[in-house]
Amino acid sequence: VQLQASGGGSVQAGGSLRLSCAASRIFFTSNFMGWFRQAPGRQREFVAAIGTSGGNTQYAHSVMGRFTISRDNAKNTVYLQMNSLKPEDTAVYYCAAAPVRSILATIPTEASQFRNWGQGTQVTVSS
Repeated sequence: VQLQASGGGSVQAGGSLRLSCAASRIFFTSNFMGWFRQAPGRQREFVAAIGTSGGNTQYAHSVMGRFTISRDNAKNTVYLQMNSLKPEDTAVYYCAAAPVRSILATIPTEASQFRNWGQGTQVTVSS
């Protein structure tokens, strides 16, 4: 399994970035997809996750209303549109995949529930 994240960069507060994560060697539509982030000296934290069809999503309270997760199953790619960025959004952002265990499974939000991880992409927001 390969998850290749891209799209990070440096922006000023209030700006926008769009992260992409391309998946390969994976049954993409059988996986929940998520984004996590880790700032220096802090634990990795959940940002957003999306169901297999893209119809259901979960967000951390800190990004709700500013970030949007989406997926294109034809391209095996998940996106994170980040608007109204704040300096506290500065972190390395990781995409992750969690296989669906049952048809009743809910969207995971814990890092331990995700099996496969990308390499991370740096997002820096300056004030």
